[in-house]
Amino acid sequence: MPRFDANLTFMWNEVPFLDRFAEAARAGFRAVEFMSPYDYQASEVASRVRMHKLEVVLFNAAIGDFARGERGVGALPGREHDFAAEFTNALRYAKELACPRLHVMAGVLPADASDEVVERYRRTFVRNLREAASQAAEQDVALTIEPINRRDIPNYFLTRQDQAHAIREEVGAANLKVQMDFYHCQIVEGDLTETFKQWQPHIGHVQIANVPGRHEPGQGEIDYAYLFRMLDERRYDGWVGCEYKPRTTTAEGLSWLFRLIDRGAAAE
Repeated sequence: MPRFDANLTFMWNEVPFLDRFAEAARAGFRAVEFMSPYDYQASEVASRVRMHKLEVVLFNAAIGDFARGERGVGALPGREHDFAAEFTNALRYAKELACPRLHVMAGVLPADASDEVVERYRRTFVRNLREAASQAAEQDVALTIEPINRRDIPNYFLTRQDQAHAIREEVGAANLKVQMDFYHCQIVEGDLTETFKQWQPHIGHVQIANVPGRHEPGQGEIDYAYLFRMLDERRYDGWVGCEYKPRTTTAEGLSWLFRLIDRGAAAE
């Protein structure tokens, strides 16, 4: 069975963020991820992680100003100094939280961006990633980049797995990988099994949610029972982040995972 971690930005929204660590541990998770810890002191978050014997496996770096609609600054020309400052801060949090990987968000293109503008964004992203990967390697931290569908984030720079892997190859850093979120991939390109097989050696993290609605597995068009078997057969040993919006409460929505655990125990 894959190793699942709880995304605390999406799950247990019934309680404040710092209380979600206890909820995740109580539900049986050993690891967590989240979008952003920066509204809290790193020591505050680290204290909850240690208290509940959890691992932090991923959070976002260089996210920009979310309140103003930014979704990362990694690819934004003219924002290189902002990127460098935010990334340095992310590495500080990663050290405090003993987190082994950071997702570097690319950012949003202008509406109706020309090919020339898109190319400027790509070159900026490559340069920023090279520098960030070098800094992260000194701390033994891996970086990921993630294709995201433009229905959820209009005009997001990075949308396809092949696009992300082309950037990864151009950067040429051993500690740079690509995230494969089955939810985003299903919306943009589909063919999830073959896409995963094609890029598996370079996939650094997997995330899940169903389509439509971005809800939990078992309720939508993606056959997650099949995909979880595929991950086992392919011996994927990374984490699978539960980055979905529970239909009702988080606890009620976890029935899919408890059934999976029960089946695994019965098979043993």
